[in-house]
Amino acid sequence: MTNPLLEPAELPADAVEVGRVLDAWGIKGWFKILPYSASPEALFSSKRWFLQPAERGAKNSFDGTVLLKIKQARDHADTVVASAQDIPDRTAAEGLKGARIFIARSSFPTPEEGEYYWVDLIGLAVVNREGVALGTVTDLMATGPQQVLVIGHEEGGKPQERMIPFVDAYVDDVDLAARRITVDWQPDY
Repeated sequence: MTNPLLEPAELPADAVEVGRVLDAWGIKGWFKILPYSASPEALFSSKRWFLQPAERGAKNSFDGTVLLKIKQARDHADTVVASAQDIPDRTAAEGLKGARIFIARSSFPTPEEGEYYWVDLIGLAVVNREGVALGTVTDLMATGPQQVLVIGHEEGGKPQERMIPFVDAYVDDVDLAARRITVDWQPDY
């Protein structure tokens, strides 16, 4: 099924999935989004969102990847609401329900000094001060007051995880260019 209002597009090579469309909002073509981040600045900074159909469940009014040109996006309670050029009414907005939203990583706002996007940390090698390899960042977890690096490694031929709080007391350096994080942590912790 193809919606003639939506422009087919190629998903950018640096695309990051940042949320999904929950449902239509109001009668003027606005729609409600569930952002995957507690701080959805990427949704506010980019005027070009790429949508792909829901993986399961909802029937979308489009196939493949489409470009959505955003007119406005703003916070609304614990979600985000947005309007787009090619979504004129509630019926068109309902056709987006469940769609996955991607934004080019190059469109994200520049983080402050010492701040990082989680997507940039995934896959970085982690070594301690002595140069011992501790593994690779596979995930991050929010544990309330701090974030925790989830480090994948093998021990005895079996996949293992170790967790290191992502705080200054343990993290000495994050070198995105070298794809490495240096920590004050020992393999037997």
